[in-house]
Amino acid sequence: MRASSLSLALLLIATPAVAQGDPAPVVAAERAFAVDGLALGVKGSFLKHSAPEAIVFAPDPVKAHDLLKARPDRKGPSLVWWPLWTGIARSGDLGFTTGPSTLDGQENGWYFTVWAKQADGGWKWLYDGGAPSAHGDAPPQGSRPTYLPAATGPGATPAKAMKQVRAAEAALAKRAAADLKTAYLAALAPGARIAGSSAAPATTAAAVAAELATRPSMIKFSALGGGASAAGDLAWTYGDAAWSEGAKPARGHYVRVWQSRSEGWRLVFDEILPVAGPKS
Repeated sequence: MRASSLSLALLLIATPAVAQGDPAPVVAAERAFAVDGLALGVKGSFLKHSAPEAIVFAPDPVKAHDLLKARPDRKGPSLVWWPLWTGIARSGDLGFTTGPSTLDGQENGWYFTVWAKQADGGWKWLYDGGAPSAHGDAPPQGSRPTYLPAATGPGATPAKAMKQVRAAEAALAKRAAADLKTAYLAALAPGARIAGSSAAPATTAAAVAAELATRPSMIKFSALGGGASAAGDLAWTYGDAAWSEGAKPARGHYVRVWQSRSEGWRLVFDEILPVAGPKS
């Protein structure tokens, strides 16, 4: 599910009255989720903080509520996580956070969560998962997260934004089927982050190049879903990924965040999570 979480002295901040486009409410939602993770365990906290349509990869995309309701009511090991990078749409209704996690005190990768504001003003997550990335020099719990800069491109209706994002994804997929590195370098925004390997998430141009080098030279991508903000400036997507490892077929899933920039839609986050075995 997630390589995610939090620890003992979490800074649970109250959500102040903030201007639209301020990521503070998303950070507060993530921290409240993490606090409940310790108090309620995975099942209780994940059900409490996820939207009815929320998905996880288990290993293929499945509704989180369908998966979790079938699980036993026990707290399990201590899962701890904290947000270190976050972003939000100009309309203040769609955002994300990512950061390190531990399981019973041991490194457990980096989580990634997509959040959506609900009709009652609260926040629920739409996707939660994580990569086996090393913590590296990640700041400790309680550190102030850094923010994705605001979108510089035009807004649109959510439907129009998703049409544009699907076109950007199709262009990326077409290039990636022949040359993955070229495809990503054409789609990534400056400052974009990518993850999926055991290395710490890539946050610099050199680290991005190194992360791309861990991936197959060619991947076939197939879009499955996602959504856009009300302002049409931020969107998240997920889908299937298939490639070859020598003579053997391999597969996984991707999850991404796209942002409207002055030069068009650009990737600001990308993660590929391999799956062992054939598709169920």
